[in-house]
This record gives sequence, structure tokens and C-alpha cells, in this order.
Amino acid sequence: MDYLKIKIVVTDLDGTLAPSKAAMDDEMSEIICELLSSKDMAVVGGGFYSQFQKQLIGSLKCPAEKLGRLYLFPTNATAFYRFGEQGWYKVYSEDLSEEQKKLVYSAFPKALELAGFKNPEKLYGSQLEDRGTQITFSALGQEAPLELKSAWDPNQQKRIAIKIQLDKLLNGFEIRLGGTTSIDITRAGIDKAYAIRKITEIFGYSKSEMIFIGDALYDGGNDYAVKLAGVESLATSGPEETKSILKSIIGINP
Repeated sequence: MDYLKIKIVVTDLDGTLAPSKAAMDDEMSEIICELLSSKDMAVVGGGFYSQFQKQLIGSLKCPAEKLGRLYLFPTNATAFYRFGEQGWYKVYSEDLSEEQKKLVYSAFPKALELAGFKNPEKLYGSQLEDRGTQITFSALGQEAPLELKSAWDPNQQKRIAIKIQLDKLLNGFEIRLGGTTSIDITRAGIDKAYAIRKITEIFGYSKSEMIFIGDALYDGGNDYAVKLAGVESLATSGPEETKSILKSIIGINP
């Protein structure tokens, strides 16, 4: 495609810019800083803002004028942060109500039972995490090692079975597969396509001026909503392939 017409590059975080819940490497930081010399960038991920700080912000070595072109949408665009004179600040947050959180928490035991889910012998942290704007289920626990997470559900079938049951039990919510072992739940109508609408609304970019890169563009994945929204989308197998894609967009031979 013609990358010259692209004005903003939108990407996932986990499994796209960095390994699951790990910091991105120096090469990715350099590529992103180079990209920000010519284009805006928005990162939309399932994690907390604090996870963005750990994986993305803490690894970036860009001058402030470039960071002003980087927009962060944690917890699947239920929150938005941008860079200003005082550093990073929150623009909006679409929080779940306490009643909505109770509904989600109460649905999980039944959904897991109906899906035939069996708890692993060892859990690495909690399975259910309240992220304020999103409830996230992580089958092996929030802090499970990457090698275990990668091997647990490589074809998404275990999580799809759980999602099918959650869809029956929960009305008024978006339910999406994320990462390698996760299921993300937000308010209805708020998913990664919501970030696209916000980018259009706030910055005035049309969909034809955007490109999206993510590792969960399959049906039911938490990146799939962007594809359905009509944004040109490129699937990536991980950070190394993402580097090659970004280099092509910048005009560097991968």
C-alpha cells in the first residue's frame, strides 16, 4: 500500500510492540522514535496505564517534541493519555460502575464451569483483575511466565469456549480475547474501534489516513474491531515482524 498517505500509525502493545507484559527492546524504541519524526502514532492495548509505563514509556528514549505525537489508549481504549508540558496526563476514562463489575465477577464461575475450564495446578497471581475501565481474566494468573502463557491456548479454542458462555451470561458488555491467555471485558460499544472513533474525533484523521498493526486480528480477538471499523490492518506474529512493518512505513529497508 501507499504509506505516504498514512498520517497516523495505530498499533497494539502486547505481542505487537513488546512480548507479553515485558518491556520493548532498544531497537523498537529507536524505530518508534524515527517513526514519530514523520507520523503520529497511537498505541491501543489491553493493559493498565501502569503497564504502558512499564512496557512502552519506560523504554522510549525520544525528545519531548516527538512524544507529543504519541497517543496512548490503555485498557482497549477505555482510557486515553497524551503528553504535555507536565508529562503524561489522562484525557478521559470510561470506568465500569460497581454494579457492572459485580455482574462480570458473578458470571465467571458459571462460564468457566460450562466451558469445561479446569484451573491450573499453580496460579501466578489473580485470574480476575479489576482495571477500572475493564475486567481482565488471565487463565494462568496475571503474572504467569510468557513461555507458559504461549503454550496454554495457541489456537484460542480454550478462550473461545469461555467467551461463548460469557456472551450468553452478560448483556451490555464487549467481550474480547486479548494477549495469550486473557479475556477482556468492557462496557458495550467500547473496544479498539472506539479508539479509531476517538482519533477521528479528536485529531481529524480519516480512516484512509490510518493503518493498524496487531497480533489479534482474528474473529473474536481484541484487535478485530479495528479491522471491522474499516481501517487498513496488518497482522503481525510479534515484535520482530512489527519492526519490519514499521521500517517499511518509515521507508527504511527492513
